[in-house]
Amino acid sequence: MSLSSIEMEILESMLLNGKPIEAIQIANENNKELSVTTTYLTKLTHRGYVNLLKKELYMLTDEGKKTLGIQPITKENAKSIIAYAPHDKAFNFHTDTNEPLHIHAHSLYDFGNKITRVDLKSIEFHMNKDDFRTWFDYLGAKELAKKTSIIKKKKIGGEQLRILLCTTVDQHCQELMKLTEQTTI
Repeated sequence: MSLSSIEMEILESMLLNGKPIEAIQIANENNKELSVTTTYLTKLTHRGYVNLLKKELYMLTDEGKKTLGIQPITKENAKSIIAYAPHDKAFNFHTDTNEPLHIHAHSLYDFGNKITRVDLKSIEFHMNKDDFRTWFDYLGAKELAKKTSIIKKKKIGGEQLRILLCTTVDQHCQELMKLTEQTTI
């Protein structure tokens, strides 16, 4: 059964949020009326894509993630995703096509640290070219790649983009570390 564009927007908001979210927040993020959002959340709950945890608090299910193209991550996958990448597979930051910053990220954790310090022009350049999504996908971080695509659709820039990207990467690293039972990288 295919989903409407509104249902997809709701699932994407929930994926990006990464934790239980209130219906009013979903409505606000998608510029929809609360009553419309609640109606669609009810449909998504009946289909098993969303769980109602308590009044007006919802959580995306694994089935909902699958609908967005996200498969569950195994412990082994998680280990390889957060592993150190050799220099030739590291992410190389640029401010434009032929303007390297000579800053390299060798892991998701390293990326999260570097993104806090790189020039905003670099972040916007790479976001617009889908470089972050491509690198995350290359590492096997399919969920993070999808979240990056959702962020790009929001068409935000500047410090707001940096903060959202940092938060999203950090949250994903924490989830992977928990899955692998690691406390540090």
